[in-house]
Amino acid sequence: MLLNVVLLLISLTILVWSADKFVYGAAALARNFGLSPLIIGLTIVAMGSSAPEMMVAAAAALADKPDTAIGNVIGSNITNITLVLGATALLKPMLVGSQTIRRELPIIMLTSIIAVYCIWDLNFTRFEGFSLAVLFIITLSWLAISSIRAQKQTAEDKFASDVNEEVPDNVPLPRAIFWLVFGLILLLASSHYLVESAVFIAQYFGISDLVIGLTIIAIGTSLPELAASIAGVLKGEDDLALGNIVGSNIFNALAVLCIPGIIAPGAIDPAAVNRDGVIMLGVTLLLIILAVGFDRGVKKINRIEGGVLFACFVGYQFLLFNQAG
Repeated sequence: MLLNVVLLLISLTILVWSADKFVYGAAALARNFGLSPLIIGLTIVAMGSSAPEMMVAAAAALADKPDTAIGNVIGSNITNITLVLGATALLKPMLVGSQTIRRELPIIMLTSIIAVYCIWDLNFTRFEGFSLAVLFIITLSWLAISSIRAQKQTAEDKFASDVNEEVPDNVPLPRAIFWLVFGLILLLASSHYLVESAVFIAQYFGISDLVIGLTIIAIGTSLPELAASIAGVLKGEDDLALGNIVGSNIFNALAVLCIPGIIAPGAIDPAAVNRDGVIMLGVTLLLIILAVGFDRGVKKINRIEGGVLFACFVGYQFLLFNQAG
């Protein structure tokens, strides 16, 4: 028991440190290629920090447990919005000034609706799995192209002005790639051991496997997003932090959810739709309302709104524990 507690603390420490190096490598790589933090957040950071969800989905599907994979996807998306963005905004209000982000936020809702639609009849088919994979490729390509075009049309790019102070001009490309890859490897390894130790501790205290899967696993696989978003906002890269969640949720709903459909199609637990799917759509809509706001000026997700998101996370966990009990 003591060994697992120590492992949990060490894994958490490494997770935070590696997230900082990962974001540094991503920003340095962006500077070398002249790309914006937004594009990096929508692609490399988002997909890299979603790798734990993909590994869990593949392992669960190969073990013929599609409910575990589907539950992890939906639970992680809920956690990303409520816990990750909520905690990040509580730490430091997040600026939502990018028109590109505002335009792409509805895509999260659209992909979430598509994901829930695919499992709505409680039978996830292989055709639906492949369809989600194709939609992911199309969506990611559109996001990258539209972001690049928007950047070229912007006279004052935030990346060119702010990141100039964060990332030195003399960061060589090999060093940027090293920290990006090394940081990602440590992120994945530390999150894996963090989840393992947390599961052992939970089982030691008699918490059911269902509650562990719906809470600890989903939270654990979202820890890279939490660490990357906090590191990004502390560096003043609000677009990277928010873009990380935009990209991660799109990645989860399409690229990760397609895995159980392709590998282990079949019947799924009704609660994945009736409870968790509905809640995912609800918190996604709440995020759009908070991020876009009702004015036309620069919008922030302030600490109060961050507190609302975090309260939704706590309420969701309470619901899961209450129903499981």
